[in-house]
Amino acid sequence: MAGTREVARHWQYAELPGVDLLRARYVRKNFVRHTHEHFVIAGIAEGVEVFQHRGGDQYAGAGTLALVNPDTPHTGRAGVPEGWRYGAVYPSPELVAGIAAETTTLRGTPGFVSPVLDDPYAVALVHQVLRAADEGNALAADTLLRVAVTRLLRLNGGALPTRRVRTAGDRMAARARAVLEERLVDPPSLERLAGDLGTSPFALLRAFRDAYGIPPHTWLTDARVRRARRLLDAGTAPAEAAVAVGFTDQPHLNRHFARIVGVPPGAYQRERKNVQDARRRLLVPSDGWQNRQLSQTYGTTEGGRTPPSSGTRSASGSPSDSPGSPSE
Repeated sequence: MAGTREVARHWQYAELPGVDLLRARYVRKNFVRHTHEHFVIAGIAEGVEVFQHRGGDQYAGAGTLALVNPDTPHTGRAGVPEGWRYGAVYPSPELVAGIAAETTTLRGTPGFVSPVLDDPYAVALVHQVLRAADEGNALAADTLLRVAVTRLLRLNGGALPTRRVRTAGDRMAARARAVLEERLVDPPSLERLAGDLGTSPFALLRAFRDAYGIPPHTWLTDARVRRARRLLDAGTAPAEAAVAVGFTDQPHLNRHFARIVGVPPGAYQRERKNVQDARRRLLVPSDGWQNRQLSQTYGTTEGGRTPPSSGTRSASGSPSDSPGSPSE
């Protein structure tokens, strides 16, 4: 991997509504346990990413995809000293469900079965989506995204289990979550929350972990960052958003935001303000490094060339999965 500088760009493209986009190289970045409202489809170009997922470490190396379903707790860190470089798309559950209904035979709520899939061809598709968005090529970006999602659902798709609140512990956890969501800015202590719900702190902690995969305080930070993102999307200044969601100040928001989203809130908001500028080539530092142009950061690896349109196809690939020459 050429160089070890950490850079990341997290943005949206107006012609891909409901989809977030990310291109990054991380070395020391350590994503804390968090969730996403959207799907994560991350194509690893170089290095190795390690992420905790459902109780175990998952390793995603070059030519593989890290796939995370919505509201699934996970982490992220480098698996080798030189870190990892990747591109990711975050399609909404509604978009994925629509694609699944049109192009697959999956029933129920669609999702990914395995968190890591070895498919260099799909990795190339993800990077081509990002390139098309950069170039303002709406037709290619939309087409390639749909081809990629269809392929991944056919290779690794299944129906997500429907969560039913059945046990007393489940009901207690749901009530605790509702209280925390309502009191995001001024949450009660664990002891007070448990007392109000008629249980003990440790019983509530166990029930919450069992129901949502993370303890209440981690869920609260995650929820605050999600709400901050919505405020930033709406144009609220980072300092105001920080206080509005319950952080003490902007540095407090910055720290948690970067550890979950991957970029600081100011850089995140700047990209939102420039959604219409599809040809913009700014890379924002993940944690305070100097800005570098896209060509400087990725040029030695990609050489300014479009990723191969055919890639390395898995044995289960079919002609309907192939976009032909999508970069044209």
